[in-house]
Amino acid sequence: MSSVSPDPASGRPVKGRTRALILGGLAAFSAYFAMYAFRKPFAAASFADQAGVLGELDYKTALLIAQVLGYALSKLIGIRVIAEFGREGRALAILGLIGLSWLALILFALIPAPWNIACLFLNGLPLGMIWGLVFSYVEGRRVSEVLGAVLCASFIISSGAVKSIAVLVMGWGVSETWMPAVTGALFLPLLLAALVMLERIPPPDARDEAERTVRVPMLGAARQSFLRSYAVAMILLVSGYVLLTAIRDFRDNFAAELWTAMGYGGVASVFSASELPVAVLALAALGALMLIRDNMRALLAMHAIIFLGALLLGFSTLAFQMGLLDPLPYMILTGAGLYFAYTPFNAMLFDRMIAAIGRAGNAGFLIYIADTSGYAGSVALLLYRSFGAAQMDWLSFYIGAAYWTAGSVALLTLCSALYFHFRLGQSHVRASATT
Repeated sequence: MSSVSPDPASGRPVKGRTRALILGGLAAFSAYFAMYAFRKPFAAASFADQAGVLGELDYKTALLIAQVLGYALSKLIGIRVIAEFGREGRALAILGLIGLSWLALILFALIPAPWNIACLFLNGLPLGMIWGLVFSYVEGRRVSEVLGAVLCASFIISSGAVKSIAVLVMGWGVSETWMPAVTGALFLPLLLAALVMLERIPPPDARDEAERTVRVPMLGAARQSFLRSYAVAMILLVSGYVLLTAIRDFRDNFAAELWTAMGYGGVASVFSASELPVAVLALAALGALMLIRDNMRALLAMHAIIFLGALLLGFSTLAFQMGLLDPLPYMILTGAGLYFAYTPFNAMLFDRMIAAIGRAGNAGFLIYIADTSGYAGSVALLLYRSFGAAQMDWLSFYIGAAYWTAGSVALLTLCSALYFHFRLGQSHVRASATT
């Protein structure tokens, strides 16, 4: 009769713990996937029949700005809330926040335009907290790269999948204003099942804490001390992330307009077809970082992935303009470049940064600083598109933004890598020599 030996660090059976972590990764993926059904479906509609707002600002752009402002404010609040949130009550908090966002979508359908624009602000306001709460279930583990890659794959796949479902919902005869609330309702069972599974994930064990540093709430003094010590790195990294968030959101929110400009208007399947390969590529590249046990080397490897992602974004755009790429491969490759560069900021980069530095804390605090700045950049790009480049077509604007982002992010990432090499590299070498 065979028996399963317990993990010496946790006392939990190894097979049982592994199974729980696998299910936990799927639960994190499913929870964030479901959240997108309450955030992104309205982007599949054109709202072409609605009059513009404030002259040059079209109605859909006004909706996007309202939601992003709510989302950005939520991220700003989350810098403190997520940093100090403990392990208790996370699932109920997620359910309550998403429930509030759904009520805002119902109000969006009931209140006539343009007054219902405010409902999108109320919709975004609760949703900005969800990432930090879900990520808190998977950070600080030896397998955090795999779990984090699975979680990040959710927002790569879900945006396209949710918009595809939204197009189908409108095909059933549901109006553009009711479609977001109906699409969200379809994902409520998945959300409930995912939250039940998340609560069953075992906490990090002693080996996790030894290799990845203890994850604890960070109060005000600890947050300020960390930022003072690593201000240069945060400025470099967050500046790149602002650019990536802005163009990533533009590509995501105006995918319908971009596909129409490339001759694929009204094709529901194209949203998912362009995002599934991106998710697979990003998942494989980022999940493989788990094989790098040394935290400093892993941190620099993530910088390399971000740098290569920026180059892929720029060179694939050049190839498209030269006629070497068709629209679908172009969107797949620019998506891969964007998400190679964008995704590490949402999970692994700051998780490994905490571990390499060796200071007790949590990555959620740093993620929310980056996100707050990133969504401010997203609003700035939308406003510039509406008032500074209103006559430029969607595709030309995207191509110009891709070039600017690719060059700037590559330079900022290189500077950040050099900073960590010289700031932490020497102490890392000395520590390795004494062990």
